[in-house]
Amino acid sequence: MEELRTTKWKFSWPPKFQKWGLGERRNFKIGMLFLLPWTIGFLAFTLYPMLASLVYSFTIYHARQPLEWNSIKNYTDLLTDDLFWTALYNTLYMVVIGVPLTLFTSFFCAVLLNLKVRGQAYYRVIYFLPSIVPTVASTILWLWILNPQAGIMNTLLGYVGIDGPNWMTNPSWSKPGLILLGMWGMGNTIIIYLSGLQDVPVSLLEAAELDGANWWQRLWNITIPMVSPITLFNLVTGTIFMFQYFAQAYVFRGFQGLGYPLNSTLFYSVLLYQNAFQWLKLGYASAMAWVLFIIILVCTLLMLKISDRFTYYAG
Repeated sequence: MEELRTTKWKFSWPPKFQKWGLGERRNFKIGMLFLLPWTIGFLAFTLYPMLASLVYSFTIYHARQPLEWNSIKNYTDLLTDDLFWTALYNTLYMVVIGVPLTLFTSFFCAVLLNLKVRGQAYYRVIYFLPSIVPTVASTILWLWILNPQAGIMNTLLGYVGIDGPNWMTNPSWSKPGLILLGMWGMGNTIIIYLSGLQDVPVSLLEAAELDGANWWQRLWNITIPMVSPITLFNLVTGTIFMFQYFAQAYVFRGFQGLGYPLNSTLFYSVLLYQNAFQWLKLGYASAMAWVLFIIILVCTLLMLKISDRFTYYAG
């Protein structure tokens, strides 16, 4: 140990690398050859489209016309676009309300599915099945469930004396209806939570029970802190997904010509799609895409920054 303290480390620039032998060079070439398909795919279908969209965001670009440079006008136009702010508000509504509600419900269901009861495996399969239903099929199914005249939801509410709302055309209830649809397909989040619950040390729970802690105290003081990294993961991935919310809202809009009730389901990705592929404003849509990228990046970094306050990593 004393030798390590007195040793003088010498650094040189440029660093000197040991020369590779014939076999090492051969192995490196073989490894790069196996990586070549992924590298080509990344360059052609990820990096190039990203760089191209960045260039297009500073231009007026139409598929049948040459590029016309317009500096930052696309970005400044976003600030005065009422549809942009409406779509951003609708998306933030889903992020702020839909994501936490889905996380809470998923955790609650995972706790129930973690109980040692008869037929536990069957219950887990039943809870997971909705998450593998195709998005379009599940959305059309929920359009029928939320039908104000003949839907199951309003029928059940009528049995308890509640006059069900018009889920699809009432601006106040259209987004809650989509949140219910998302909660129905939260099987993946439940499975992730369930795997985290099974890693909670049983010794801690037994020790707390011997000390007189009830079920709620064990859940609040042991289980929830131990699965906090899982909560952070689900929070980050759920937020990223919800900022890009598209398919369900687009099907809601297109099925039977319902449209957007007062633009209440006009989400950011839907508006971006309309600008790019319906109105052919590709430069403007590219600017929207980069603004969305920056918003997601800032939100993700912010969540990771403050995660130290509520995330516990064992060891």
